[in-house]
Amino acid sequence: MLVNAKSYSTNDRMSDLIADNSLLLMAISRFGIPLRDANLTIEQIAENSGLDAPTFVCVANLISGKDYTPESINLESLLGYLKRAHSYFLDFFLPQIRTKLISAIDFSSSHDVALLILRFFDEYVEEVRRHMDYENDTLFDYIADLLAGRPVAEDYNIANFAEHHDAISVKLKLLKDVLIRYYPEGNADLLNSVLFDIISCEQDLISHCDVEDRLLVPAVERAEKGALRLPAEELTAKKTVIERETHESEAAAALGKREKEIIAYIARGMSNKEIADNLCISVHTVTTHRRNICSKLEIHSPAGLTIFAILNGLIDPTEIKL
Repeated sequence: MLVNAKSYSTNDRMSDLIADNSLLLMAISRFGIPLRDANLTIEQIAENSGLDAPTFVCVANLISGKDYTPESINLESLLGYLKRAHSYFLDFFLPQIRTKLISAIDFSSSHDVALLILRFFDEYVEEVRRHMDYENDTLFDYIADLLAGRPVAEDYNIANFAEHHDAISVKLKLLKDVLIRYYPEGNADLLNSVLFDIISCEQDLISHCDVEDRLLVPAVERAEKGALRLPAEELTAKKTVIERETHESEAAAALGKREKEIIAYIARGMSNKEIADNLCISVHTVTTHRRNICSKLEIHSPAGLTIFAILNGLIDPTEIKL
């Protein structure tokens, strides 16, 4: 059994960590660690599953109030953990609390407290969703660009996020207090159950925000050193080019052999009938292939397909017929 004050290490068994702090069950899930591996050491689990052991140990130590080493964080691994946490809160835990809340409070009474409680909770969930959507769509994309070595906006950095990173657990405490003090009616067992979930969610959200403030922010600050920063307009233009090139590359990979042959024939200026005769297929089949090609590439003109064929090596420029 682990000594409570001792920091966890990669040599510890996962089952001992769970016994030491049951809140780590959430962390285990968010790192994608199956419970069947609980009797293995963290190092053994890392060897079997690709878990980044130092990152897991750092998060586990922080959550458990032990000494931790933020320098050991792998930012990509931490991002995966945070994204799975967001999905857990928004898609599972908060909807589950809402369902229990509806069962626990009495909507048949003459006063409006029940409706006010439910409205308060729904507004809170929407606030959490906005908070996490911003992180998913803005902050995490920014971090992904840093990790990939792509340019980032000169007017945005992790300090912007840290400055406005508000706690999102405060309103849950208010809801808990309202249920305890002002709503004694209803099924006691159901009410106690939903209160337990609210308290658990509150603690989990506090822990989640701690991980972002104490581990994510310093890790991103380290990743920002040496980053290429561009003005917003220039960055947008560059990203548009990168996204277009990426889309074209992915689309080219998705094309079948026959589709590539047809693009090459189109670039040579051949009609549908000429293509059909060369490939020994029907004109209808050629037409279907062309429609699929245009849909995949989002290119709808022979000139555009010809340029695509040249850029992707499907035809030599000398073969083109204008």
